Amino acid sequence: MSLILGIDPGSRKTGFGIINQLGSRSEYVTSGVIRLEAFPTFPERLDNLYRCLSEVIEQWVPQQAAIEQVFMGRSADSALKLGQARGVAIVAATQAGLEVSEYAARKVKQAVVGKGGADKTQVQHMVQMLLKLPGLPQEDAADALAVALCHAHTQAGLVKVAGSRHSRRGRWLE
Repeated sequence: MSLILGIDPGSRKTGFGIINQLGSRSEYVTSGVIRLEAFPTFPERLDNLYRCLSEVIEQWVPQQAAIEQVFMGRSADSALKLGQARGVAIVAATQAGLEVSEYAARKVKQAVVGKGGADKTQVQHMVQMLLKLPGLPQEDAADALAVALCHAHTQAGLVKVAGSRHSRRGRWLE
C-alpha cells in the first residue's frame, strides 16, 4: 500500500489527487481543487496554497508526491507565476518529508490516455475509468489524479525492470 499525492499546480487553481497503489491496482482516495482567485495579492495566493497543501498532506499522510512540470504557455508572466506556485507545492511536500517526482504533461497524458496530445476531457474520462469513479472529476483534480497515476505506472515499470534478470537480447545478467 502506498498513498501517492498528485499535484497539478496553478496560480489561480491547483488540483490535488491522492490514490492508493496496491500492487498493480490503483484506488481513488480523495481529490479536490484549491481555489486561489479570491486572494487579492499573489503572495497571499502562494501562502494559501502552501497552507492548504500542507493540510492535505497532514490529513492524508501520503508516502510519495508527483507534480506536473512547467511548460511554456501563453506568456512568460504566466509561466513565471506557474513556476512559483509549483515551487510552493514542492516545498510543502518536501517539508513533510516527501520525495517529489516530476512529470511532463505529455508523459502524464501518454500514461493515462495513451497519447501525449490528449485533451482535458479525454484525461478526465480516462481517470474516471481507471479509478472507477461514479462521475467525471473536476478538471484540475482529474489532472492531479492523472499525475499520481503516471507516477504509479512509472514506479511499477521501474520495479518490473529492476526485477528482470536478463537483458533485452536474452542474455542472463549475473
